[in-house]
Amino acid sequence: MGLNLKELVVKDKTTLESFSSKVIAIDAYNAIYQFLASIRGPDGLQLSDSEGRITSHLSGLLYRNINFLSLGIKPVYVFDGKPPSLKTAEIERRKQIKKDATVKYEKAIAEGNMEDARKFAQQTTSMKDGMVKESKQILTYFGIPYIDAPSEGEATAAHLTNTGQAYASASQDFDSILCGAKRLIRNFTNSGRRKIPNRNTYVEIEPEIIETQKTLDFLGITREQLVDVGILIGTDFNPNGFDRIGPKTALKMIKQYLRLENIPQIQEQLNEINYEQIRKIFLEPIVADVDEIVFGNVDYEGMTNFLVKERSFSEDRIQSSLNRLKKALEKKSHNLDQWFS
Repeated sequence: MGLNLKELVVKDKTTLESFSSKVIAIDAYNAIYQFLASIRGPDGLQLSDSEGRITSHLSGLLYRNINFLSLGIKPVYVFDGKPPSLKTAEIERRKQIKKDATVKYEKAIAEGNMEDARKFAQQTTSMKDGMVKESKQILTYFGIPYIDAPSEGEATAAHLTNTGQAYASASQDFDSILCGAKRLIRNFTNSGRRKIPNRNTYVEIEPEIIETQKTLDFLGITREQLVDVGILIGTDFNPNGFDRIGPKTALKMIKQYLRLENIPQIQEQLNEINYEQIRKIFLEPIVADVDEIVFGNVDYEGMTNFLVKERSFSEDRIQSSLNRLKKALEKKSHNLDQWFS
């Protein structure tokens, strides 16, 4: 489901180029799910190799990171660890959505409705065995560091922005803000031209940046109060939220009563959830303690062998893409040498 703060946050349009030379902590699972959901054939099926193994996530990681590195962006991917026990209900809800979507997908295919088939296929997206290992493997070939978070990846990504090790966290979800990220970038791994479902129309998806303090100042509340707003709306740890309370109503309530315990009309529902534990997940998150983020060199040969020989990617396309990256990195290195000469 994800936290719905879209109506409340202050967001500014930006460009990928503006993040050149900056370290960006990417919510790895969020990015990989985006690749798995969006990189598909006309029938909605994901890309696969000669043995039928899914490759959509590898394709997404390949081309998006070539773009990042070519622009001088320094991505670091943060992978989820063990989810909090309070997330169990949300995990089960997502599983049921995938089951329902599978039935609808098969019906759409039988009826020859490719538009609906693709839409429902995207809703069936899930991580298969080995995908995380493969994703880490391709990142290693890029020389891009990754971090295994002890719990929620977004929390560790947010933590990196506060230690100064990352400029911003990147995710489609807003949870990073509640976890204290200084900045959140949305549309970071899925920017570009996208087709509008059920219409023969395309739109340009642009990255947007949200400065947490700027949002708090605009709303006139503290981060602790924003967490309470999130709980009222509904988080992954209380997915149903509170009856008939949307973002604007939640904000109004917190500004009037200051905290959840003071809102008279929600007390019965409030007693049914472990709101203090939810607060703690956001305000005192379990994060990885990272001493240093180290970036390596691109292993062009290793990347080519892995994608072409092991996963059936087109050698011409891989060579062409990697040559483009190599030229971009050589140009940046040359310009840097001139600067210090």
